[in-house]
Amino acid sequence: MCCSACIFFGVPAIAQQAPTDALKRMNEIDESVEALIKKVSPSVVQLQVTAYGPVDQGGQDAAGIVLGRQSVIGSGFVIDSNGYIVTNAHVVKSAQRIQVIVPPIDTEKAIATAISVKTNSVPARIIGVAPEADLALLKVDNLNLSSLALANYRDLRQGETVFAFGSPQGLRNSVTHGIVSAVARQTDPDSFMLYIQTDAPINPGNSGGPLVNSKGEVVGLNTFLLSQSGGNEGLGFAIPSVMVDLVSQQLRKYGHLHKSDMGIIIQTLTPQMAAGLGLERDCCVIVSDVLPGGPALIAGLRVGDILLSVNGEAAVNLPRVSFMFLTLEEGRAVHLSVLRGKTRVEMDIPVTWPKHQMDNISVMADPTKNLVSELGIVGLEIDSRVASMMSNLRDPFGIIVAARSARATIENSLATGDVIRTLNGQPMTTLDRLRTALKAVPPETPVILQIQRAGQLMFLSASSE
Repeated sequence: MCCSACIFFGVPAIAQQAPTDALKRMNEIDESVEALIKKVSPSVVQLQVTAYGPVDQGGQDAAGIVLGRQSVIGSGFVIDSNGYIVTNAHVVKSAQRIQVIVPPIDTEKAIATAISVKTNSVPARIIGVAPEADLALLKVDNLNLSSLALANYRDLRQGETVFAFGSPQGLRNSVTHGIVSAVARQTDPDSFMLYIQTDAPINPGNSGGPLVNSKGEVVGLNTFLLSQSGGNEGLGFAIPSVMVDLVSQQLRKYGHLHKSDMGIIIQTLTPQMAAGLGLERDCCVIVSDVLPGGPALIAGLRVGDILLSVNGEAAVNLPRVSFMFLTLEEGRAVHLSVLRGKTRVEMDIPVTWPKHQMDNISVMADPTKNLVSELGIVGLEIDSRVASMMSNLRDPFGIIVAARSARATIENSLATGDVIRTLNGQPMTTLDRLRTALKAVPPETPVILQIQRAGQLMFLSASSE
């Protein structure tokens, strides 16, 4: 009887041990995820962008299209605790007003915080935009938020657990999780952009939010999804952290993306192209053009050369080579190894940084004499000399924004390179006229600026704080 009793009571004890251990492990996972969310969420913001665009007229034909005010919801994250926020360029495209929404986060009252309607809303201004990389850098003042660390892209692995933060469909402070489906996905064979593919649910509104690893480090910036339905189907894409880091630094320093110039045009070498041209190699990167008089031509590079390596690193694909070119320092030579026919050829090519038109314009503006404190800008009057330096100027008059300065007294989303044409319908041809017009605007009267941005005309609303 004793022995039977021992067996009887021993079986349940073993059976109970397994679920207890499993529950403990599940609790540990939940606690780790909760700690991760508490660490990351305070640095993730919602962006409310006001712009003008076509308004749906209930099925009327194209002739009935009307332009009206639109609101765009996106996401962003703090990349520098001094108030710098990174997001997608397409989120702030044609922005007239940008508001950063910081939800209250009380870690001790999670449910009450989640359903709270109270938000902290602050205006943001555009520091710089790089449309070719779909990245933008914003700046807010008096916002005390911690920044997120960027992960080392080289350490990213397929299958790694990741979490997507943002405001899908406008739902603030949302988080989803999944894995890295692919560490490097090329959606356009002739683009320099590479993307991280993930099955972590990403939807409209997630754009600009961070994709983080289990350490809370940003591995990428959520950018777009491929979908037949318009919703998440497990095909989300993020800009890698290494590109976010490079572009955000250049936007902060120059307001635009600087590119090295060696007089080389490259494209992806496909098997079909190789077969048609009778090349020895059927993949990677081919030189499609060598510009006349450029450093590459002088160094001996030829059209049809196949890139093997750049400064000793294998030229595995066009995005990788393009990124290496982006990181080259001015004044130094880059060492290329190419395949010409069956012969390997080595050469050193000097690297130059051609002046961006805004570089030449910005140095002409005096930060003191050209300050328009009401708008928080350093402006430059467009005369014949300045007009000759601008390739896409619509009309030879106005005030070009040479730089952003201190915090404005009239809230606005002017960006470097914008051309102020009119203020409330009156042409602005000189800085004195602009300053006088701003001072003459009666209280509570809106300030409407007509500007040129990226070759297009638009109206921009500004308001006193």
